[in-house]
Amino acid sequence: MVKVSVILPVYGVAEYIVKCTESLLEQTLDEMEFLFVDDHGPDNSIELLRQTIAGHPREGQFRILRPEHNLGAGMARNFSIPEAQGEYIAFVDSDDSIDPQMFERLYNEAVRSDSDLCCCQMQKYYPDGSRGAILENPHVEPGILDHEKRAYILTHYVSLFASILFRRSLVEQYQLRFPEDRSADDSFFVSGAWMTARSVSYVDEPFYHYLIRPGSVCTTKDSNKYKKRLRVFEKLMAFAREKGVYDEYAAELDFMYFKKGYIISVVNYVTNALEPRPETIREIARQSLEQIPNYRSNPYLRKKIGLRAMDWLIRHCPRLSVVVLRQYAKRKQVVC
Repeated sequence: MVKVSVILPVYGVAEYIVKCTESLLEQTLDEMEFLFVDDHGPDNSIELLRQTIAGHPREGQFRILRPEHNLGAGMARNFSIPEAQGEYIAFVDSDDSIDPQMFERLYNEAVRSDSDLCCCQMQKYYPDGSRGAILENPHVEPGILDHEKRAYILTHYVSLFASILFRRSLVEQYQLRFPEDRSADDSFFVSGAWMTARSVSYVDEPFYHYLIRPGSVCTTKDSNKYKKRLRVFEKLMAFAREKGVYDEYAAELDFMYFKKGYIISVVNYVTNALEPRPETIREIARQSLEQIPNYRSNPYLRKKIGLRAMDWLIRHCPRLSVVVLRQYAKRKQVVC
């Protein structure tokens, strides 16, 4: 029986693929499979992968899938999900690496507690080998996700999708997939999982080593990235309604959209555009707030003076909002 299926898109990571693969080979959990998606990259990443696993006792656990054309990371993960046989599914980016105990510890805890999701922490790493901050998922009492716990998570979550073990039956039951838009696609998947999961557990260790590198998706400038993000969060609201979640969690989901869809989309635009245009900033606000027409009465937003002030600046003083939001992005290290 395959306990954990690990899915890894591969594109242009020749400098990092060996370290990533070695960290998979070192996993202390035996019953695993590793699904690499050859996404038609420009270098010899796949050849280096083959060389690294050649002759290793775990070589048979590695499968290389190749779609007909380049898909991008999110769609490459979708391409692999139907191929996964594990009781649980995990995602690793092929420029990152993981602790040898990661999947054994997460799997054992998930099974012990019969949880749909089991979370660890992420440790930021930089190309020079130095360590950065530890990133944590929102923590609630492990067990069944009642209304109070789920409400807390939906208003505090971060998109650390690679630090979570997902029960495969949950992924298939709710058809959790990454949207084709190449921005915030991980937010969609993680949010969908938090909306629909029955239970959660934790192993509070920084098992996932997240490399912050130039040229990655999250550090590449794209003045149109905000459009993709808005589409993703519009799809997320539609998903919530389709799955029957929205009515119970309208306040939480509207607040999520306001903060992570609307505000961060404007931040993306003003930090990526060389000369942000006031009319574009106003249009983002108009389009966003159509999704949440009752946002001014949102109980979570009422408590957030800073977010309300940002909204006022964006709508009434878009030029000044550029200065303020660039400072906000720098302070919060908002890059995606």
